[in-house]
Amino acid sequence: MHAAEAAESAGAQAGEKAFWAMHDAIYKHQQDSDDALDDEHLVRYAAAAGADAKAVQRDLDGDTFESRVRTDFMSGLRSGVNGTPTFFINGMRFDGDWSNVNAFVSALEAAATGK
Repeated sequence: MHAAEAAESAGAQAGEKAFWAMHDAIYKHQQDSDDALDDEHLVRYAAAAGADAKAVQRDLDGDTFESRVRTDFMSGLRSGVNGTPTFFINGMRFDGDWSNVNAFVSALEAAATGK
């Protein structure tokens, strides 16, 4: 939860580029150690992404973005997102094997041609 909140905080402070830099840092480091996503590390990632570390820490301490993250999470669940990644093609969830390039491309081509 705090990882998502930290990304929102970075984005609110430093813009979309910082949000995506946080996103990338979270995924890159999430398995580095048991504490890779603790507040200390999250604040460091946010600073590296261009956000003010103290402001991110204040946002985490105050749960500033908790409601927004929870709302986004629940919206995803209602839309059928039950894991990551989840792909939607023309509004329909793709339930095939997204790591199979041929299957994924075929689904995209079928959607593009209306078949």
